[in-house]
Amino acid sequence: MCGTGSRWVRRERALLWCVLVAAWEAAWGQLRYSVPEEMPKGSFVGDVAKDLAIELTALQDRGVRLLDRGRRQYFSLHGKTGHLVTAERIDREQLCESVQRCVLRCEVIVEGEMKVYGIEVEITDINDNAPSFREPETELRMSETTSPGWRFPLAEAHDPDVGRNSLQSYELSGDEHFSLAVQAGPGGDQRPELVLAKALDREEAAFHELVLRASDGGEPPRTGTARIRVLVLDANDNAPAFSQAEYTVRVAEDVPVGSVLVTVTATDADEGLNGDVKYSLKKITEKASKIFQLDFETGAITLVRSLDFEEGDSYELEVQGSDGGSLFDTAKVEITVTDVNDNAPELIVSSSLNTISEDAPPGTVVALLHVQDRDSGTNGQVRCSIAERLPFRLEKTFEDYYRVVTARELDREEVSEYNVTVLAADGGSPSLRSSAVLALRVLDVNDNAPVFAEARYSARVPENNAAGALLLRVRAWDADWGANARVRYRLWEGRVRGAPLSSYVSVQAETGALYALRSFDYEEVREVGLWVRAEDGGAPALSSNVSVRLEIVDENDNAPQVLYPPPAMASASASGSASASGWWSGVELWPRSAEAGSLVAKVVAVDADAGQNAWLSYELAKATEPGLFRVGLHSGEVRTARLPLARDAARQSLVVVVKDHGRPALSATATLRVVLGESVAELLSELGSAAAAAAAAPGEAAGSLTRWLVLAVAAVSCLFLAFLLLLLALRLRRWRRSQLPAAGSDALRGVPASHFVGIDGVRAFLRSYSHEVSLTADSRKSQLRFSGGSCCDTLPARPPPDEPAPLLHEDPDGARRADPASPPLF
Repeated sequence: MCGTGSRWVRRERALLWCVLVAAWEAAWGQLRYSVPEEMPKGSFVGDVAKDLAIELTALQDRGVRLLDRGRRQYFSLHGKTGHLVTAERIDREQLCESVQRCVLRCEVIVEGEMKVYGIEVEITDINDNAPSFREPETELRMSETTSPGWRFPLAEAHDPDVGRNSLQSYELSGDEHFSLAVQAGPGGDQRPELVLAKALDREEAAFHELVLRASDGGEPPRTGTARIRVLVLDANDNAPAFSQAEYTVRVAEDVPVGSVLVTVTATDADEGLNGDVKYSLKKITEKASKIFQLDFETGAITLVRSLDFEEGDSYELEVQGSDGGSLFDTAKVEITVTDVNDNAPELIVSSSLNTISEDAPPGTVVALLHVQDRDSGTNGQVRCSIAERLPFRLEKTFEDYYRVVTARELDREEVSEYNVTVLAADGGSPSLRSSAVLALRVLDVNDNAPVFAEARYSARVPENNAAGALLLRVRAWDADWGANARVRYRLWEGRVRGAPLSSYVSVQAETGALYALRSFDYEEVREVGLWVRAEDGGAPALSSNVSVRLEIVDENDNAPQVLYPPPAMASASASGSASASGWWSGVELWPRSAEAGSLVAKVVAVDADAGQNAWLSYELAKATEPGLFRVGLHSGEVRTARLPLARDAARQSLVVVVKDHGRPALSATATLRVVLGESVAELLSELGSAAAAAAAAPGEAAGSLTRWLVLAVAAVSCLFLAFLLLLLALRLRRWRRSQLPAAGSDALRGVPASHFVGIDGVRAFLRSYSHEVSLTADSRKSQLRFSGGSCCDTLPARPPPDEPAPLLHEDPDGARRADPASPPLF
């Protein structure tokens, strides 16, 4: 029981050790398997997926495949099971001639991890080849005088198998005169020799037939035979002798075909046929027999096929020199092939990327390369490099595999595509080179915001522009590519005079053109400030803003507007309607005794435009008496040009033209009516007659509406006068009660009301009335306003009680009259 337990422990430890070794080799990127030769196609070699710890479902996702290095593939990787299987029947002797351990190598790549694992598969030998002789029949010539015990080398059998399956023994059968002796060669090979056991007698037997059998150690063993015919000759007492027992030759692999590599020489002291030496190859491999040729007359060994150090670096021949009497000598010829740098490095791209994002971190694997050089020594040492100016570097990974990785961050805006050239140079002299080009396109990342062509934009826009007119065009560029560089424009929302900005201006999203949505009016808006945003199509989108200033340019689109005299008076004058209301509202009273240069009135006008379009000038266009009045060019003041004369009409009409300085100039007219008189009575009389004339001759344009308006004004005027009279009566009554005796209450009866009101009060009343009442032919524009203080302004202030002032001024005859010596009213 104890012994059995110990054996189980040893087995478990051995199994654990094998598992640890396999895991260690897999971790270091090396898998090892073995398979017998001559297995049919599809035979199982090893479970790669299990040994690399890769789930079966992830085989295709992670890109697990065998690398194709341009050579014959003996294995394939099953895509579903992850098993390594044979791709064809493998003959060990064909692949590994004269090599004890036959190992085939391949690599498996895991593209998802950019890793390479090496696989070594040892092809184990089976006994599929029998020993064979190069010449199935051999003829030997021996002199009958040959002493017993003389040894004659025989041709060796060849078995391409190895180990126990290779050649193991020789047997000789056929005659008692001969026996077989086997000698061990320097390399451990067996060399059969024919030993003369009994003296020959040509007269007894002219020839002898022998059979040499070679056997291997397989189960079952395989054998090969060669027939030996020994001819008995007359005596030949000198055998040929080579000048050297061993010839050593070193030749370069690039020696031309047809060159004589070495000449072996053997001499024989005999004469005649016994001294004529012929040369033959006693021992040569099948491969060497296709490369070298021996001249049997001269002993020159000639090259018949190009040498290749990578296929074979040394060859061993055995040359036999025989005379005519069947005596011979042998010499060994060893040909060593020296390497020449005749193979350029092979650079194979095992896996590579076609595109890479510009935000890929440094160290991102771009490609996996394999480099090899079939030369040896220094000629086979390969150095790989990449130009320093490129943002890539090489990293060595597994054996002769390199990774191309990014050395720093990429910027597509600087370089959008790379042609990465990887150079491979060996250490020969001169050095041989090869290269591989990796085409890599850098994918864009939205890392650049749009940039406007100008820091700010401005434009001058004339007012009264047409809706939809192009104002200006903003332009922004984005250094990115594709959708990330597609720029769209939009407005920042704002307000202009309380209205949304989008109701004034719009921007075309694709072109950045700004259009006016309405006509601008300089008198309303003189400047519009806005912001335009440019936004790219990335995710997330990047944007930038620019300010735009629109300056509205004034045009002369507003005529001067007359403020005084009021528009109602001007319209009434223009229509020819001299209505009472028009006269009362537009009359200027002026004494005839006024001096020249006195201010009569002032025409007041404004222009809504700006600049020279608002500069106004005044001129007198029409007057009843052209030389009586003049108008200030820039002030609009109407002054008397001379003293009024008696012949001058009492009613004067002045038409003043107001012009601006625009191009073309716009104008407006104002009509003033001036009443000249010496006294209040005369003025009132003129005013009354003018009002009556206006009422009697209504204009055609006024029509029925004007008559009704005149009647309404008259009614209101009567009511107003009645109110004033009532108010005066009440005040007089109150005053009379407090100042006069009751008996004299009838003394004031019959006194005109104008004496109570006074001249100043009448003028104030007239002015108030003319300024507060304005009528037009259109009843919707008529205005009738009463000043709250007008009634009070037409009455004289109440004198203090201690200084009573007489209200009446009567002459001795009791009749009312005006003082001729009193100064004028105005």
